[in-house]
Amino acid sequence: MVIVFRIVFICVSSLVGFLIADGFNVPQYKGTIVGVFSGIAVVLLDIFSGKISVKDLSALLIGLILGLVVAALFAHGFAQIPALQQPKNAYIPLIIYIICIYFGMVMALKKKDELLGFRSFVGGKEKSAYSKILDTSVIIDGRVADIIELGFMDGDIIIPKFVVLELQMIADSPDTLKRNRGRRGLDIVTRMQKASPFIRITEEDFPELRNVDEKLLKLAKKTGGKVVTNDFNLNKVASVEKIKVLNINDLSNGLKPQVIPGEYMRVKIIKEGKENNQGIAYLEDGTMIVVDGAKNAINKEIDVMITSAIQTSAGRMIFAKKRED
Repeated sequence: MVIVFRIVFICVSSLVGFLIADGFNVPQYKGTIVGVFSGIAVVLLDIFSGKISVKDLSALLIGLILGLVVAALFAHGFAQIPALQQPKNAYIPLIIYIICIYFGMVMALKKKDELLGFRSFVGGKEKSAYSKILDTSVIIDGRVADIIELGFMDGDIIIPKFVVLELQMIADSPDTLKRNRGRRGLDIVTRMQKASPFIRITEEDFPELRNVDEKLLKLAKKTGGKVVTNDFNLNKVASVEKIKVLNINDLSNGLKPQVIPGEYMRVKIIKEGKENNQGIAYLEDGTMIVVDGAKNAINKEIDVMITSAIQTSAGRMIFAKKRED
């Protein structure tokens, strides 16, 4: 149906061109040709605009307005110069408008992240303060996609282009394990884009920095956003630099069932511990339990009493001792 409307519009444009040419005593075939090409140009603009994001359209509109304002100021200034007021120089204002509009729209499109980051002119708090910046490790991990799909992460969710490029490099690795991890990461990015309209890939980069983690931290400082990661080392560095971090492992650990010292549970000893007479067991969620006095109970299920638990960004560890009969 849309195609029919477009064809009708081109036909109407050709008819309008024909009528205008007839009114100005211009050959009618020329007016018809201009009308057809004008209609085609408008249709192409309609098709092209459908592929542009709202963010890009906003940037282009702002660039157009700024270009027009600057061009009007320059044109007014040139109009005051007597030497340029001759009829042969009448085309100069048109050239000024074309140049200013072009540069305004191109610069606005290139700097759209910074330009649209200033939200004060629309009233309201700076939204970048609520932005979440995803790192490579958390994307490959995949749990962040579940969190987004369930609606537990609000605000703008930013995936830097340099993170996507790193995923592509990992996906092209000759090592099978790395290649699979990279492809999984790219699949997760696609999944998140489908799940949330707030996912955006920023072109912001810092060529002077080679390390992706350093770029992430600099981007977080610049935008005021929070870094989402499950990288223990990145978490520590960000904390030192006073950058807010959301660690997926912290969230996962916080949602695990709590154990209380003195509580009893039944576990299966899997292997021998590092210390003398220790055994190692695991809960269903992967939490490791170090059991004193369980060295001789490997591959057996025994009752243990919880003595303490340690919880960090790297995970949780539970200490227990074998229950005495």
